[in-house]
Amino acid sequence: MMTANPFLGVVFHWLGGLASGSFYVPFRGVKKWAWEVYWLAGGFFSWIIAPWVLASINTHDLLAVLRSAPAGCLLKAYIFGALWGLGGLTFGLTMRYLGMSLGMGVALGYCAVIGTLVPPIIHHEFVKKVLQTTSGLVILIGIVVCMLGIAIAGMAGMSKEKEMTEDEKKSSIKEFNFFKGILVATFSGVFSACFAMGLDAAAPIAELSARHGTAALWTGLPKLCVVLLGGFTSNFIWCVILNIKNRTAYQYFSSRLRQAPPKWENATIIEAAVDAPSEEVIERRRKAKPNTGDRVPMAKNYFFSGLAGVIWYMQFFFYTMGETQMGSYKFSSWTIHMASIIIFSSLWGIALKEWKGSSGFTKTLLAMGLATLIISTIIVGYGNYLAALPAGR
Repeated sequence: MMTANPFLGVVFHWLGGLASGSFYVPFRGVKKWAWEVYWLAGGFFSWIIAPWVLASINTHDLLAVLRSAPAGCLLKAYIFGALWGLGGLTFGLTMRYLGMSLGMGVALGYCAVIGTLVPPIIHHEFVKKVLQTTSGLVILIGIVVCMLGIAIAGMAGMSKEKEMTEDEKKSSIKEFNFFKGILVATFSGVFSACFAMGLDAAAPIAELSARHGTAALWTGLPKLCVVLLGGFTSNFIWCVILNIKNRTAYQYFSSRLRQAPPKWENATIIEAAVDAPSEEVIERRRKAKPNTGDRVPMAKNYFFSGLAGVIWYMQFFFYTMGETQMGSYKFSSWTIHMASIIIFSSLWGIALKEWKGSSGFTKTLLAMGLATLIISTIIVGYGNYLAALPAGR
């Protein structure tokens, strides 16, 4: 059995956060496609191709592992994956009703807390493993620090929004509605956390993979095949609905633009990307509508969509690797994952000058938020390290 190495696990989770915070960048190279077209094209790589290819390579007899898994385990993992997909797709509505920063802070707060704490609670381990152990209490402190970091980062975003012009504010939050926004943010945050529940429900699959001779580091990969299949289902249905509604299905096959994509705009990276940002999340800058008949760069569009999809998948590729290093407190992986996403997506925002023009106070808040999030991952890693010591917890 592989010895747990929590600090190596933190590094893996940071790599996963880097992938999650970076995946939207290749989508900037996609031209003249509607959101639902490039999102689904990339999704085939994210949720189907990459999981099955890498799991097949690193798992000893993947199909045998999945065939031997209990039907109830497979069903739960699939359903939680589908629910996670709904959470990601509705995430954009929180931006519409609350604005980027407040909406993200509320939704990610729910997602981080529920995704981290619900698994040990439903397994009746929260009191014994968290509240009654030194290592568990340290991890709990790390979770609290993570929430503080999310709050500070949200304050930085709200400060930035206050510094916008009135026209920019109206463009950013066209339909502000606090009550409706809180309801949607709650729904999105709770359902987005279902990915953590899906991985927890799929734990027997990892155990079966180990029994079939798979190296411990890769035992989590078969779990992703099932959970992501559920996520693919909900995303596929929604994208097809949009294809029909917006008459964009032809774009998958046609190198000529028959009509200007609805609300044609040039998508750019957002300040803090999440696992599955919906159409509303993308910050856009208006450009002239392309003429019908314009040539579409099909090869480039599929390449950049596929690249974005593979990078997206790598977050959970590294996540499962990190999870194997966290010992008996692997549920804490979700907190590190959420913190890492915000850290690296915010750094991308800085690199792409999305915070250009913000005041020194706003930039200081952002720096404090990122520093707090980094510290939270170290604290959680240290708590797992204490649990791995020979003396116990």
